[in-house]
Amino acid sequence: MKSATRFIGDTAVLTGRSLRHILRSPDTIISTTIMPIGFLLLFVFVLGGAIQTGSEGSYIDYLLPGILVITIVSGIAYTAFRLFLDLQRGVVQRFQSMPIARSAVLWAHVLTSLVASFVSLVLVLLTALLLGFRADAGVLAWLAVAGILILCALALAWLAIIPGLTAKSVDGATAFSYPLLFLPFLSSAFVPTGTMPPPVRWFAENQPVTSIVNSLREILAARPVGGDLWVALAWCSGILIVAYVVSVALYRRTAG
Repeated sequence: MKSATRFIGDTAVLTGRSLRHILRSPDTIISTTIMPIGFLLLFVFVLGGAIQTGSEGSYIDYLLPGILVITIVSGIAYTAFRLFLDLQRGVVQRFQSMPIARSAVLWAHVLTSLVASFVSLVLVLLTALLLGFRADAGVLAWLAVAGILILCALALAWLAIIPGLTAKSVDGATAFSYPLLFLPFLSSAFVPTGTMPPPVRWFAENQPVTSIVNSLREILAARPVGGDLWVALAWCSGILIVAYVVSVALYRRTAG
């Protein structure tokens, strides 16, 4: 009980430290929000009129779940970046020499990433509402959407810890996120997978973004979700578990 209380207290203090850094440099939130909003505007006002989704609602209703996933992905590079800088500056080593819970250092970076993602998601959602997005979801459905997004953000935040601990340069710490940014474009985020060539369609239908986006889309439209929800949860949980185990192992090796 005492160790759990110590862990919570240490994590809260270190998370507060990271959040203060973001408040002093709000460009993190701004830059990770501008890109998703830019995609939203591009697809709604430029490309949306030429895209046939076969759904009853407007294109922005179809589009938004994919934009929410892009919002999360666009922010995780900063998690790796912040951890890499702490390592290079000796901050992590200094914390390791202090009588604090070792895992609190990593959890502080992960929780900071979750807070930053939440702020960006709210800003993107407000923009979508101004552009005409409407959902038939009730309170419980919105809570389900929030739960999926939190699980996705948590999994990717722990994934970002790995390059943050192993990168040799700033570019190396952030470059891992670039391939992840392409995944939504090879999924059902912008167009139905049925319109894609067979090899691309197979990849799109068997990668995590499609199941996550499909689940969010059906929940927001108050329609039955089907098996996509379980596939999405399995993907997010699997990534989270593997990334957490690898991150902790790497951190212990770093700690010596």
